[in-house]
Amino acid sequence: MRDGFYKSSFYLTISNLATGALGFIFIITLSKEIGAEGMGLYGLIMPIYDLFCCFICGGMTAAISKKSAEYSSNSDFYSLKVLVNTSLVFDLLWGFFIALLVFIASPFISSGIIKDSRAIYPIMLICPSMIFVALSSILKGYFYGTKKVLIPAIIDIFEKAVRIFILTFLIFKIKTIDLRYTVTFAYFALMVGETISFILLFYNYIKTKPFCFKKGRESKAQILFDTLKISFPLCLNGFLTTLFGSIASITIPRRLMKAGFTYTASLSLIGKFRGMVLTIINFPIFIIIPICIMLVPDISENLSSDNSEKISSRIKQVLSLALVIGFFAFIFSYSFSDKLGYLFYKRSDLGIYIKYASFTAPFTFLSVVSYGILNGLGKQNIMLRNSLFTSGIELALLYFLTSIPLINVFGIEITMIISSSISFIMNINEISKEVYLFHPCYKKSRY
Repeated sequence: MRDGFYKSSFYLTISNLATGALGFIFIITLSKEIGAEGMGLYGLIMPIYDLFCCFICGGMTAAISKKSAEYSSNSDFYSLKVLVNTSLVFDLLWGFFIALLVFIASPFISSGIIKDSRAIYPIMLICPSMIFVALSSILKGYFYGTKKVLIPAIIDIFEKAVRIFILTFLIFKIKTIDLRYTVTFAYFALMVGETISFILLFYNYIKTKPFCFKKGRESKAQILFDTLKISFPLCLNGFLTTLFGSIASITIPRRLMKAGFTYTASLSLIGKFRGMVLTIINFPIFIIIPICIMLVPDISENLSSDNSEKISSRIKQVLSLALVIGFFAFIFSYSFSDKLGYLFYKRSDLGIYIKYASFTAPFTFLSVVSYGILNGLGKQNIMLRNSLFTSGIELALLYFLTSIPLINVFGIEITMIISSSISFIMNINEISKEVYLFHPCYKKSRY
């Protein structure tokens, strides 16, 4: 555990596995109360939440992490403090403005875009959540960049536990069979969890932030500009790809209806596949995500010290790890598909979906890691280009495949395999322009 990268990744992995397990319990608890149709409705609102979160703070965690690692390694603690404080003020003002617009537009979003009036109260509740997520993303970036990863790790676990407690309490205290209110309970629990998470992160930032009286060379405006310059392509990437995902989520029920299903049956199918099945298949991704998070400050430090051999070695290690975990997830899910569906959801109709969805795991995991590598190499513009291209293909495939009666919801799985494969090939091609994947040497950029 002498390697700081793996030490930090290990802490985050343990945290993510714990939060993933708690999130899994949250989904199982929710699914038992609201069923497949309710999970479908829950899944229609979540992309809207993700979309506006990306618009407010997309890329800020990576940008703050990258800049924090640079300032920390150079002992420039004044600039580090200015970086965090200035970014917090900026995101507070920007987040409040966007959240207010979403709150005002919530009736139109629920009835006009999602086309389900039951979504109005959850959309109203995600508005304050978006502000706290934005502020928390900056503080997490600071902790990741300065390698104080245990703080956000423990807070994330606590936040997920609070969310489960609140949801369980509300469900049993206020018994209702109306999906409008049970789905609202879930988003209320999310809002309270994100609020508590920010308060704890801010408290620990105040306790641990470095004190420095020596003024830095850069002004506050310059530091904020440099940070936004890194985060903007990531923000645009996250926003546009999430926008494509949101359009897909809203489109799929209508395409399934064209394949011969009713609206209720379509929501149930989406709830089974996306809300239940993919939760099982993608559970090991909680090991992959911490590695992608820590790749950004790790590669940034090695770039600044021109440690080309370590960069090449690190990239090959994480690619190999993603491949191994992906194949393990595929084999395990395929072999025990029927048992997994019954074990977690007490349903006997999920086995066929789990079996076929298991094929997506290796492709998805490699794609996710390849984006993390590009981010660490500072190729945010290339990330944007590649993700937009594959998102367009994904939307087109979903639109076409899910309307075919013989394929229906399995079109999601086929689309995931094709789009993940394309994105991985495009990303690895760009990575190979920077790094010799079969030789421990760093290549200078061609651009």
